[in-house]
Amino acid sequence: MADSLFLPLAAKVPNDHSSLIFRNCPFPSRLLPSNSFSLQLNESKNKLNELALSQYSLLPLPHRLGPIRALDSDVPRPFHKGSVNFKSTKSYEEWDSLTAKFAGASNIPFLLLQLPQIILNACNLLAGNKTALLAVPWLGMFTGLLGNLSLLSYFAKKKEKEAVVVQTLGVVSIYVVITQLAMAEAMPLPHFVATSVVIGAGLILNFLNYYGMLNATIWQFWEDFTTVGGLSVLPQIMWSTFVPYIPNSILPGAIAFVLAVVAVTMAHMGKLSEEGVKFVGAISGWTATLLFMWMPVSQVWTNFLNPDNIKGLSAFSMLLAMIGNGLMIPRALFIRDFMWFTGSTWGTLFYGYGNIVCLYIFNCISRDFFFAATVGLISWLGMALWRDSVVHEYDSPIRSLKELVFGS
Repeated sequence: MADSLFLPLAAKVPNDHSSLIFRNCPFPSRLLPSNSFSLQLNESKNKLNELALSQYSLLPLPHRLGPIRALDSDVPRPFHKGSVNFKSTKSYEEWDSLTAKFAGASNIPFLLLQLPQIILNACNLLAGNKTALLAVPWLGMFTGLLGNLSLLSYFAKKKEKEAVVVQTLGVVSIYVVITQLAMAEAMPLPHFVATSVVIGAGLILNFLNYYGMLNATIWQFWEDFTTVGGLSVLPQIMWSTFVPYIPNSILPGAIAFVLAVVAVTMAHMGKLSEEGVKFVGAISGWTATLLFMWMPVSQVWTNFLNPDNIKGLSAFSMLLAMIGNGLMIPRALFIRDFMWFTGSTWGTLFYGYGNIVCLYIFNCISRDFFFAATVGLISWLGMALWRDSVVHEYDSPIRSLKELVFGS
């Protein structure tokens, strides 16, 4: 989802027992109650409520033990009892490790996606051809940058190391392009300075939070910022896609900004239910995901308006986008992260493969290329679903998908 996207407010407690233990233990663990007892004091008019005191013990188990609800996708390290058969722990851990390696390997196609643009921009700058960089829309790059930064916060809180690396690479590579645009005066200097401050602060805060060195209040402020920023940008980008067929207006973004501020404020004031707080907390993650999901929609709309422009699409780039997103699908499915799974699957099917289909329809690629991509994609998705059902000892992959969406 690096090129294809948050965080709960009151519902998220960054220093809970599970996160503390996970930071300090060399192996994945979870908390299990070993025993509990209650004390009841003075049955007088000032009778105290029952006080439950629990002691906890560590039990080394695989750190992905079961499904969670889609709304709770952003909960860090979801330690829930699931349906994993502990007789199959070895195969479960092997698939856990392998899916993490797949997610890490997605760095390669995503890096190859960005390098050609960076090299081309550098050549134009060295040649003094600044006008050529005007063809790269800085607003679109900024949108992708904000999405990557929000997803970086999402995965950093979940301690998904491989996904953190992917999103960090996305942030850095897009920022390099934006820097080149600023050097060519294709991006206003005040906007670049503001963007640089946000990116620098975001990378530092996410690094500190990943290693448990950040104050909870500061992190919550950052979460609020990404929530308001993401929700403000998404409707504005969606609206702008269809200009000039609809009036050019900043009203969608302005309305979304006000709603986001109100929602965050109400969550902090305790005016929302538990479900409401979870919904507000998931906004930034889902808006970042939807921003990436909107990219192929925008591309398809452009292809529809100007069919000749599709010849300018690189089949190799679309293949890299399909592979990069596809490599993250098994991991998202395995940890039952509906948000991550949605963004990665959409990027694979509609951004990568969808544009390959368009290129084939307009005779821009060979039949062999198209069928190789089709067979490869179907085989990969089938393998991911089959393997996930095997390690959970399910009769059908349908159960894995059901748990992904609805939880246990």
